[in-house]
Amino acid sequence: MMDRGQPARPEAGKAWTLRVPAEAAGERLDRFLAASSGLTRARVQALIAAGHVRVGGAPRKASALLRGGEQLTLTLPPPAPSALQPEPIPLEILYEDPDLLVLNKPAGLVAHPAAGHRSGTLVNALLHRYPRLQGIGGVERPGLVHRLDRDTSGCLVVAKTAAAHEGLSRQFKARRVKKTYLAVVRGRLRERGGRIAAPIGRDVRDRKKMGIRTARGREAVTAFRVVRELPGATLLEVSPETGRTHQIRVHLASLGHPIVGDALYGGRRERGARETGRGPAAARQLLHAWRIAFTHPRTGKAVAVEAPPPADLLPYLAET
Repeated sequence: MMDRGQPARPEAGKAWTLRVPAEAAGERLDRFLAASSGLTRARVQALIAAGHVRVGGAPRKASALLRGGEQLTLTLPPPAPSALQPEPIPLEILYEDPDLLVLNKPAGLVAHPAAGHRSGTLVNALLHRYPRLQGIGGVERPGLVHRLDRDTSGCLVVAKTAAAHEGLSRQFKARRVKKTYLAVVRGRLRERGGRIAAPIGRDVRDRKKMGIRTARGREAVTAFRVVRELPGATLLEVSPETGRTHQIRVHLASLGHPIVGDALYGGRRERGARETGRGPAAARQLLHAWRIAFTHPRTGKAVAVEAPPPADLLPYLAET
């Protein structure tokens, strides 16, 4: 059991100790510590290799077998300093508790700093509102456990603690997070629903794009169903089972039904921003992260959040 007065999970810059129970005898150090701390096994192994873990006051290898009764000490290093500047950018919070939050990201907001976008990003906004996010999950992407493209709107989950970041990251990696999008695509689909299974990687003809014509594709699966047929377009409900870059946009375009307004994957007709029978010319790809559902990393309870569709999608959601 843990020493009295110790936090339930490790905190950056503080020593965290626990006593190995007798029933853990024979278990590997890295496996036991990962299960006890809430950190991923890979993170624990890195901490052990860097000398941040002591067993009875001495360093041990990740593969060391425990005897039971030893005292383990883990010290999470403080986060590295960041050059990111907090900025007072408005955020629409859909759900929040001490461990995490889900926000409604507007189209046009870049998730994190990158080349050409060193400021004015979601991360800059988060650091202004939540200064303690600094260093959680990384210096450049504090708090983020997944991302949305700049012009995709909707639900985005942010971890407020290191333990929450670890737990949520495991769920995303294990594909236990349920994500549902709304997408407006060109034309009418032959089927009322289906499942697209096509590996995605750098497009062999254009390295600036992702595609299914690729030399080194990674598994990618997207399920979809038709919600409503529209004049010249179709409203879809889309559920990605994997999380590849531009996955939904690439998969739908591969069917010959690119997302309305997607200038990158829709070809010349989308770069020209044509009108549809339901709305004006789209200023961005009409893709919205509508719902997200996951298990709370600390309480184990189910969390489900829905982001109201933005104004540019409303004409396509109307019954008539």
